[in-house]
Amino acid sequence: MRLTNTSNPAFSEKAFETAQLGSETMSIKGTLNKSILLFLILLVTASLSWRLAQYNPELLPSLMIGSGIVGFVLAMVTIFAHKYAKYTAPLYVAAQGLLLGSVSMLYESLFSGIVLQAILITFAIMGVMLFLFRSEIIKVTDKFRSGVIIATGGIALVYILSFVLGFFGVEIPYLHQGGPIGIAISAFIVVIAALNLILDFNFIQEASDRGAPKDMEWFAAFGLMLTLIWLYLEVLRLLSYLNRR
Repeated sequence: MRLTNTSNPAFSEKAFETAQLGSETMSIKGTLNKSILLFLILLVTASLSWRLAQYNPELLPSLMIGSGIVGFVLAMVTIFAHKYAKYTAPLYVAAQGLLLGSVSMLYESLFSGIVLQAILITFAIMGVMLFLFRSEIIKVTDKFRSGVIIATGGIALVYILSFVLGFFGVEIPYLHQGGPIGIAISAFIVVIAALNLILDFNFIQEASDRGAPKDMEWFAAFGLMLTLIWLYLEVLRLLSYLNRR
């Protein structure tokens, strides 16, 4: 059975095709267990970063920049050298935990209570998406998949363009601003991030049904964490826009 595509760069057909087949095969339960372990690592390092930023605010810029760069490098290594995901995925979520903790502390200092709201909403969205997928209320058709992938790619291109233009002091209108248009754009990105969870669940299901190798559970858990971290950050940003109003 051929695996379908997804907009998550970790969940590519090529990644699973090049994995070495072994005696044990990937399972949904095994992927879930590894996802929980990665989340716990994320939680620990995020809590550490939160404390450091809370009592040493001068460390905030260094934490955000340093952990962001390290996390990006580890993500690229994991995507292109997925056989090492067992080692790089925990390191990736540890770095991302430092980033999320410092970013969350920054938002919390501006809008009290916003972090707890973002966490609850993120988990609520994940629960709803899982229910919609398992109950087949949302079915992953070719049209659905293509639409989500195209939208995700467009968002990624806009972010890259915004990052590059930022070096020249140019800002894309409404992308990082409040107001009705900024809120609408942010809400749209949250929806697309949430729909990516459906594609992730579907891909993990198909990989498990096809009998992908056992060590790919780490890679699958890493890919799911990519989407969840993105979703949380987008929810946090949307809530900040709403709090400003």
